[in-house]
Amino acid sequence: MKDLNIVFNNCQFAVTVCDLECIIIYMNEKAQRVFQKYGDLIGKNLRDCHSEPSIGKIDELLKTGSENTYTIEKNGIKKIIHQTPWFNGGEIAGLIELSIEIPLEMPHFVRS
Repeated sequence: MKDLNIVFNNCQFAVTVCDLECIIIYMNEKAQRVFQKYGDLIGKNLRDCHSEPSIGKIDELLKTGSENTYTIEKNGIKKIIHQTPWFNGGEIAGLIELSIEIPLEMPHFVRS
């Protein structure tokens, strides 16, 4: 398998990974650019940069292993955010967040 930095640093979406204590352990180059005004976030705690409702959701995801998906719009850019646990030895080890820019209006297809 290729080095994950090569893979994730050459894609068009942001990848951020934290451990069980919510410490950021990985950000691809796109994620680092998105959050560059906050400095180097690797080694920082996610709880320090989120609101109480968001912290509650993060804690729920880490406890239950569930996923969270939503869209946001900021500065005319719409994104889909997908947060999902990652596992080590079958146990929840942290969260991965994918942040993908999407068109403001986009088709939706229902297939059977």
